[in-house]
Amino acid sequence: MPIRGMVRRFLDLSLRRKLILSFLAVITMGGVITLMIGTRIEHQTIVSLAEAKVRHDLASAWMVYHERLNGIRDLMQLSADREFITEALRTGRPDGLAVRLNGIREKYGLDTLTLTDARGRVIVRSRRFEVSGDDQSGDPFVARALKGQVTAGTQIVSPDELLKEGDDLVERAYFKFVPTPLAAERPEDHQEDGMMLKAAAPVTDEGGALLGVLYGGLLFNRNYDLVDRVKEIVFKGEKYKGHDIGTATLFQNDLRISTNVLDDQGNRAVGTRVSREVNEAVLGRGMFYVGRAFVVTAWYITAYEPIRDIDNRIIGMLYVGMLERPYIDLRNRVMATFAGLAGLCVLFLLALLSFVARRITRPLAIMIEAADKIAGGDLSHRLEIGGKDEIGQLAHAFNGMTADLHDAREDLTQWGRTLERRVEERTQQLRETQDQLIRSEKLASLGKMAAGVAHEINNPLTAILINAHLLLERCEDHPSSRESLTLIAEETTRCAQIVSGLLDFARQTPAREVLADLNDIIDRTVQLLEKQAAVRNIQIEKNLDRSLPLVELDKNKIQQVFSNLTINACEAMPEGGTLRITSRLSRDGTRLEIVFADTGVGIPKENIPKLFDPFFTTKNFGTGLGLAVSYGIIRQRGGAIDVRSEVGRGATFTVRIPLESGAEKSEQSEDMS
Repeated sequence: MPIRGMVRRFLDLSLRRKLILSFLAVITMGGVITLMIGTRIEHQTIVSLAEAKVRHDLASAWMVYHERLNGIRDLMQLSADREFITEALRTGRPDGLAVRLNGIREKYGLDTLTLTDARGRVIVRSRRFEVSGDDQSGDPFVARALKGQVTAGTQIVSPDELLKEGDDLVERAYFKFVPTPLAAERPEDHQEDGMMLKAAAPVTDEGGALLGVLYGGLLFNRNYDLVDRVKEIVFKGEKYKGHDIGTATLFQNDLRISTNVLDDQGNRAVGTRVSREVNEAVLGRGMFYVGRAFVVTAWYITAYEPIRDIDNRIIGMLYVGMLERPYIDLRNRVMATFAGLAGLCVLFLLALLSFVARRITRPLAIMIEAADKIAGGDLSHRLEIGGKDEIGQLAHAFNGMTADLHDAREDLTQWGRTLERRVEERTQQLRETQDQLIRSEKLASLGKMAAGVAHEINNPLTAILINAHLLLERCEDHPSSRESLTLIAEETTRCAQIVSGLLDFARQTPAREVLADLNDIIDRTVQLLEKQAAVRNIQIEKNLDRSLPLVELDKNKIQQVFSNLTINACEAMPEGGTLRITSRLSRDGTRLEIVFADTGVGIPKENIPKLFDPFFTTKNFGTGLGLAVSYGIIRQRGGAIDVRSEVGRGATFTVRIPLESGAEKSEQSEDMS
């Protein structure tokens, strides 16, 4: 293959050339990686600075916005105190009032200026004085002014209300949507409402009695004074390659109604809409949005913030953005300079590498010649290479090689002895593993034999037990015979119990696994046995983790295990005591652990290894099969039962059940290894 051939050709090169090419590859790769990382860091730094600036610019835009709003508010408050307005309202003679109000409106650049009476009914409009008498008390600004408050804010005005003030305002407010890529879908294709800066102030007489309300506003739709002032104050008319470096926009909902962003034909891009991403973030969630965005014709670093009306509802957005191109060009210039410097460094390093490689390879050639002589049997040969660097140290080590041969031979001998010891240790481990396998085979053979014996003697025992009970019924008048028959029946019953235990031990019935809660099984077991424990003056305490996950297991078999462990614990406390049952998740999170800790007589250490052997018991009653059967059930599920005990201080049995039901196979394979 071509790559394999290139590798072979590289390996056949001289050491000097391989060193130069290897270092060159490392330097080139490091330079490329550094350039990529540097470009990313530089880009992030520049973009972060741009985003910080655009945040500051948006704050400046809000200052201009509020300055204009406060100006309208102050104008309404001062105009409401003018004598000709209060006199007209007091006397009810508005003659000439429309002309004077219109003069104020035109002087201060407002679009509307209207006066109402104390009930909110319009007395005169400065633009259309013939339209009057309508009720404006439902308007939130007028309603607040009727209560004596001076109010200012932003409002969406319906086309009907705009029509009352002038036809031109309706025309300015109307927009046919311009198709905009990435914008969210809207069912309508045009907009007729207008967005207005509005303020209202109460008109009162000298005694403070309410005479009426003066309100006025500035319609933002196609009014570019505010956005151009923001552009002038914040960006100072800066341009980059013929394009304005900064822009500002007022949005009504997601529609540009006032902007100095230009479209492809160089016209203001009113009627276009914002992208879905910004729409959802700012209008949908009311968030402050800063980031990179494609605005009409170019990429900008942008900032958007919602505009709210006086009822705190989001009705639009204020935007400022800076052209991204200057920052990208700055980044490219910085990285180009960096790349040029890196190239010069590579050339310098190549020259240095050539010199250093020669200094390294020449002593190595001398060493190769000396190695050939030593391989031929000349152990008296010595290298004459000075210096204390790695090459000098290698030469010194080379000269000491002959003297070290004897030590190496001794090390090999010692290693041989160590190897023999390790072989013996491994042999001992194998013997122990073999003993475990033999014990497992013995238990399996014992299970088969137990099953056979149980089946063979179960029927005769049944016959003996039935006939013994029949004879007992007939021998009521023979006490001596009845005593013997009773003994026969009792011992036969005990034999039947032993046979039943043998069958349980021998059977390997497949588990009927279902998803179950171990805590429920514990609760049911305790409920069945707590009265029996209470009679023995034994208190059962539960400390269960109710957040344990469900596991697949045979509920009946697991309950049999818990019942056996609970009964054994109670029997180990003849004078009474406490049994604590705890459920928890293992530290590694792979097993469920159920702990049965009693305060009974305890178990001698020599008996603990034999606890799970069939027929082993320290009690004067029972078959000695309960723990063996329980151990078999848990092993079948892939788990284990551990025992810790101290004589006189009780015993603790810990049942460990894997969360994965297939764990049995893996553990069995480990036992066989």
